[in-house]
Amino acid sequence: MKRVALITGASRGLGAMLARLLARRQFDLVLNARGQSDLERLASDVRDEGVIVIARHGDVTEAATRERLIDSATELGGLDLLVNNASELGGLAPLAELHLDRFERALRVNVVAQLALTQLALPLLARQRGLVVNISSDAAQGGYAGWGAYGASKAAFDLVGRTLAAEVKDRGVAVVTVDPGDMRTRMHQEAFPNEDISDRPLPDVTRPFWEWLLEQDALTITGARFRAQNEEAPWACPEPSRGAVPA
Repeated sequence: MKRVALITGASRGLGAMLARLLARRQFDLVLNARGQSDLERLASDVRDEGVIVIARHGDVTEAATRERLIDSATELGGLDLLVNNASELGGLAPLAELHLDRFERALRVNVVAQLALTQLALPLLARQRGLVVNISSDAAQGGYAGWGAYGASKAAFDLVGRTLAAEVKDRGVAVVTVDPGDMRTRMHQEAFPNEDISDRPLPDVTRPFWEWLLEQDALTITGARFRAQNEEAPWACPEPSRGAVPA
């Protein structure tokens, strides 16, 4: 029986690399991104692996988009893997000057919409003892000047993932957070519009991590936060889950 994965932010960069990797591992796929042409082109490419691919373009902050994604996964027979990869920079500016509507947009895309999609996906994931992967960033922990909106949203997303892992483990669902590290992607170029980022590696640099992750018993690592470009791999010293009730 084939496994099914749903990836948001799938049309390029890390999301596209993961789609190709999972297709080679014979996952059927539900792919989402805002840009229809790039998404359809990717879907056509990965179908060559002999898998079923449903491409659903749309903004993940919209309830109708999320519902279509879950309906598509149901159509394919369930859901084994959800990759919450859609992301918004939110405006690179000092917090004292940040337009708050940009901050709110970052929070909606990077936290609220991803949690809303995960909520809808949980019944399907529970049936398959599935895995949720939340894509984070070192900006969640760095306190980098100018990156406050993005970093704060990713820090919130980290805590959402860690908390959710503690709450859904007894349903057989695992949740991990992954910081893929600096990569040569369009989003990274948008963050550094006047810089040459050709020295950054392509998303393929993270492939060994994903190959490792897909072989794990997910419930034994649930709640962990991984650095995909960790030089001590495989995959030493993930940041531990803290599931205790606060005093």
